[in-house]
Amino acid sequence: MEALVYKKLKHKQVKCQVCPHYCLIDKDHRGVCQIRYNHHGKLIVENYERVIATHIDPIEKKPLYHFLPKTKVYSLASVGCNMRCPWCQNYQISQISSKRQLNKGSIIKPKDHIDFVKQQGIPSIAYTYTEPTMYVEYALEVMKLAHQEKINNIWVSNGFTSIETLELILPYIDAANIDYKGNESVYKSYCLGHEAEVLNTIKKMKDHNIHIEITTLLIPGINSDYEMIDEMIDNIISVAGNDIVWHISRFFPAYKEQNREITAYDDMVHAKKRAHEKGLKHVYLGNV
Repeated sequence: MEALVYKKLKHKQVKCQVCPHYCLIDKDHRGVCQIRYNHHGKLIVENYERVIATHIDPIEKKPLYHFLPKTKVYSLASVGCNMRCPWCQNYQISQISSKRQLNKGSIIKPKDHIDFVKQQGIPSIAYTYTEPTMYVEYALEVMKLAHQEKINNIWVSNGFTSIETLELILPYIDAANIDYKGNESVYKSYCLGHEAEVLNTIKKMKDHNIHIEITTLLIPGINSDYEMIDEMIDNIISVAGNDIVWHISRFFPAYKEQNREITAYDDMVHAKKRAHEKGLKHVYLGNV
């Protein structure tokens, strides 16, 4: 499928606008995500309609604690991500290094998801497990159908999303969980992203009255020092207010960070305590 947001440039080069990388892609080359391919001056999305995972989850697993609690959510994903976090728990389906990986999964039409959810009596669909911005064309089709049927759309994302993409999806999102990883040094050193863009996504969603909850994986030696914890709390309150829900999740060794220690429970308790002291009202510890 042709990408929804990009610009055609001279010499069959294109500028992808799906995320803040804004990749300039030469003919017969791919963007950072490896999902979007310049086919003779036309940007093609190569994971369209190809679903790598579906599952019925408790909504608390997203995690969302203050949106339709104790209900089920139908989760779906296609391959791909625009970040390169070395601790990714779903790296097998998020980190794409070859065209062969793009062919994984099953072809599922958008309406098939809706029919299944209605049959099961499930109130929500979550775009999750990988980065939904990377399959926004497909997700958007499902979301539009879902809204027609009064089914909620839940966006579980790293938040590294362009303004152009946000303009497309915001009218159809009912709730979101955004992963906030740390300050700019964390994004620059480890994730191939930028903190300001993630905070902007949170603010834009808040401004559109979307229910938002934020998750931070607290990682020893990366974002667990007390000064950074205070900085993250201040930034969360600045863009989303003190009513926002913050989930502090415990790190366990994964992917390229197999030798890093598990987050100390005392550090998690400290982060929660500081959040409360600074005015955040809803703070939860996860994976403890």
